[in-house]
Amino acid sequence: MNKSAKRVDVVSVKLVKESSLLYKERSVKSPEDGYKLMKLFLADKDREHFIVASLDIKNQPVSINVCHIGSLNASIVHPREVMKSAILSNAASIIVGHNHPSGLPEPSKEDIGVTRRLAEAGKIIGIDVLDHIIVGDESFISLKEKSYI
Repeated sequence: MNKSAKRVDVVSVKLVKESSLLYKERSVKSPEDGYKLMKLFLADKDREHFIVASLDIKNQPVSINVCHIGSLNASIVHPREVMKSAILSNAASIIVGHNHPSGLPEPSKEDIGVTRRLAEAGKIIGIDVLDHIIVGDESFISLKEKSYI
């Protein structure tokens, strides 16, 4: 007995440029540079924003994607969503970051867990997770400097 045919969509996938910002440092060479890039995007946000900065082989940012906007004190981040823009940007590596609206950049258990999962996913697909920057009020914490990556 022959079942009816299933229609399958033919699709293409692309990034859509929404806007741009000027990054004076040109490339990310340190956690401080990563913080400067993240701060450009995360300053004055009233809720947690989780962003992915895709970098080329010279550690120059090629794109920034808002991966998730959370509530006042929580954000749920999945490696699939984080890596999507990195893959489409042909990234060699990424830096992820988010803000703590409380102003205190101290990492939570969830922040550490997400960082470790992202690093594992990055190893599997060949995109290094260089750092996870948590932005507070005029301060930041690098999870790479804290040896979580």
